[in-house]
Amino acid sequence: MITLFVNGLEVSAEEGTTILELARSYGFPIPTLCHMDGLSPYGACRLCVVEIGEGSNAKLVSSCTYPVEEGLRVRTASSRVVRARRMILELLLASCPQSKTIQDLASAYDVHQQRFKQEYEDCILCGRCVRVCEEQMRAKAIGFRGRGERRSLGTPFDQKSEDCRLCGACMYVCPACQLRCTYTEPEKAICGGCANLSPPCLKKSSFDDLMCYMEPCVACEIKKD
Repeated sequence: MITLFVNGLEVSAEEGTTILELARSYGFPIPTLCHMDGLSPYGACRLCVVEIGEGSNAKLVSSCTYPVEEGLRVRTASSRVVRARRMILELLLASCPQSKTIQDLASAYDVHQQRFKQEYEDCILCGRCVRVCEEQMRAKAIGFRGRGERRSLGTPFDQKSEDCRLCGACMYVCPACQLRCTYTEPEKAICGGCANLSPPCLKKSSFDDLMCYMEPCVACEIKKD
């Protein structure tokens, strides 16, 4: 067993366990988008970033792909981590503002607008559909093509795939397919009316970490009422 520290708590985990798996097993919530139980870790969206190390050596890593290490110190919701997640959510909103999944994540982190050029894409390249097609459906009917800004997703040569069984798994796991009812007005689509308020702890300059890891946060629920 490996011993490490998560938010100051000494914990143990088996070798090969990821930080995300460990944190969730102890009740520390970490948001994810490209990650999905039952599929291999991908580390594309970076929403699951956590801070490891201390002082000037501290760095951000994706918790879904980073394995536990002996003596490692992890912070799952420091002010640095939350700032990074908010920036990522702004970028995701710029790419796909109509996604209910992304909107709800943004609302949970108190992001109500984004400062980047609006794209209105229908794919955020999270890779969920590719992995579910290959790992769960055993079809490999779709995949990634190209690199950088030319990277896209689809069948080889954009031809109808003989391996596709029209099972619909790709649409089921796609966060961009889960549209908000207000998506016809993307610039006004960030609702968040049904989402919990963001934790107030980090808004106070005296705190660098969240003070409550419950979902929903007790302080937030009191504040909402």
